Amino acid sequence: MKLFTKYNRINIAATIFTFLVGSIAFYFVLHYVLIRQLDETLRAEEQEINRYIETHHQIPDIQNTKHQWTTIEQTNALTKKEVFKNITLFNTKENEEEAIRQIIFTTALNGTLYKITVNKSKVETEDILQLIILVTMCMIALILLINLYVNRKIINRLWQPFYTAIEQIKAYHINDRQSLSLPNQNIEEFNLLNESLNTMTKSVYNDYQALKSFTENASHEMQTPLAVIRSKTDILLQQTDLTETSIKHILGIEDGITKLSRLHQSLLLLTKIENLNFSFTEKINIGNIIQQKIEEKREIFQSKLLSIEENIIPVEILFHHHFAEILVNNLLTNTIRYSPENGKVEVVVTKEKLVVKNTAINGQLDANKIFKRFYKAQQNQEGIGLGLAIVNEICKVAGFNLQYSYADNQHIFTIFFKQ
Repeated sequence: MKLFTKYNRINIAATIFTFLVGSIAFYFVLHYVLIRQLDETLRAEEQEINRYIETHHQIPDIQNTKHQWTTIEQTNALTKKEVFKNITLFNTKENEEEAIRQIIFTTALNGTLYKITVNKSKVETEDILQLIILVTMCMIALILLINLYVNRKIINRLWQPFYTAIEQIKAYHINDRQSLSLPNQNIEEFNLLNESLNTMTKSVYNDYQALKSFTENASHEMQTPLAVIRSKTDILLQQTDLTETSIKHILGIEDGITKLSRLHQSLLLLTKIENLNFSFTEKINIGNIIQQKIEEKREIFQSKLLSIEENIIPVEILFHHHFAEILVNNLLTNTIRYSPENGKVEVVVTKEKLVVKNTAINGQLDANKIFKRFYKAQQNQEGIGLGLAIVNEICKVAGFNLQYSYADNQHIFTIFFKQ
């Protein structure tokens, strides 16, 4: 969920809650004020009747109207203070129940007590209340809509530098030969973010350049001593006075040099892949490359008594020819290394995927570690542990999906070509 969406939801919910509570409170306060005003009108009517009786010593002639009328009757109960009541009467003219506000008080005239009740309809008061509430609700709805619109426009504009920075960060690659350069902004927080990112990427870029320079120099310098050691071992092997033990030691040294050389080349290759020094936009026929590599290793399959089943169709994908050969070569080498004698290897190529299966030597491999560097299964220690790691990195940068599974005593490696 985007920050703007979350903010809008919280803001709208808080605003609606505030307006709802405020509207309820406003309704009761307004209702109280209007009733007080109605009571003041009734009290004023009471005072007029009492003044008339005091002045003229007789009951006034009451003129009743549609919304206000007065009833006068003799009583024996004296009420010291006026009483206000809410009642409901049926209005025959309107054919509906009508809310009435009453004031009841007593007065004495010539030794006789009179109970006077002044009735006033609350219809006008309720109509005014409903009208005010309706107008208020419309105003609240209008305020919410304006608030939503303003928030959307203003917040989008305020956050635009942030999204611009994100897009620049996404497009940035450490091997672009320059550090990230985000522009200064008018908003202090975004400006601080951009400055921090610029400083961080500059430091990372400098470290990367130093590491890259060291790797390239170390790679170049390692090639010479490895070549010297290899040539010296070849010279030693050509001597005729060597004992069998000496020959074994020299062959051990040569084997170590071979592994070291392979390790050196594999690590360099991984570094180049991770740094995206290659583009995967070449259209190649992966089926033809697989068949070519199988033919190259045919004798190795036969020497280990491995049967190979091929179900390959020509499939063109956007890839890199050299890395396609490395990927296929590593997968086939892996099947040879981890298959028992008289085992079976199966290679399937469709438009959607490449599947390589081989008979397992000692059960399932660790799916969580199999594509990690220098991981080697316990049953085989011949490799350097980088073959499948290289396959995995190539698939990542090419946009392929590499999966490992185990079924029917077979290791199954599947590469989906969807990019």
